[in-house]
Amino acid sequence: MATPASLAAQDLSQDLATSDTDTLRGAIQMRYDAALGLTRDNAIIAANDTRYLWASEAKVQCAIALGYLKSSTRDETSISKCDYAYQRMQVVTERPATPPPTRPTPPPQPQVCQDQQPGIVFFEFDSSVPGEGAADTIRFVAQNAQRCGWNSFTVVGHTDRAGSDAYNDALSMRRAQAVADLMVSLGINRSQMSISAEGESNPRVPTADGVRSPQNRRVEITVRQ
Repeated sequence: MATPASLAAQDLSQDLATSDTDTLRGAIQMRYDAALGLTRDNAIIAANDTRYLWASEAKVQCAIALGYLKSSTRDETSISKCDYAYQRMQVVTERPATPPPTRPTPPPQPQVCQDQQPGIVFFEFDSSVPGEGAADTIRFVAQNAQRCGWNSFTVVGHTDRAGSDAYNDALSMRRAQAVADLMVSLGINRSQMSISAEGESNPRVPTADGVRSPQNRRVEITVRQ
């Protein structure tokens, strides 16, 4: 049987090249046992690992070499192939890392989602009844809540500067509560709301004390994701 050049040209391991017959037999037996074990390793087989192929070759060639050695015959061809395949079966080939799957870029959110204050409800003087168009404003907020990912709503009531501070504090809270009730009726969970009132302390349009201003009689709705 001819020896492939890739095998015949290999230098033997030192324990094979300089060994007497008994020591050589032990070294070849060790290689055979290691190769046999590797060909039975389910992890190697399942992974389609090249070490399995070399272990199979080593098992065959080492068995041939051992057959010769039983009659104290040193067959250089099978010994060389046994040793070379044994060395190759120990080489672990690093598989290239599989890059993580590329996640598709999510589509940009609508412009409305960039607005942190998507709703303002205005009120008539000395009233806590939401003004005309309030339902449309709240409906707009409710309809965009899911697609914009809004899950927290701050509802803050305000008044103009006509009336006492104490009266306006109470009035602004009634306004905030009225808007919160309207939000609930249109599908927004009250547990997601923070409801508060600032009376006349934070006007939208600065005015002198006692001035009635429709822009300041309001409830502001701000959102967070």
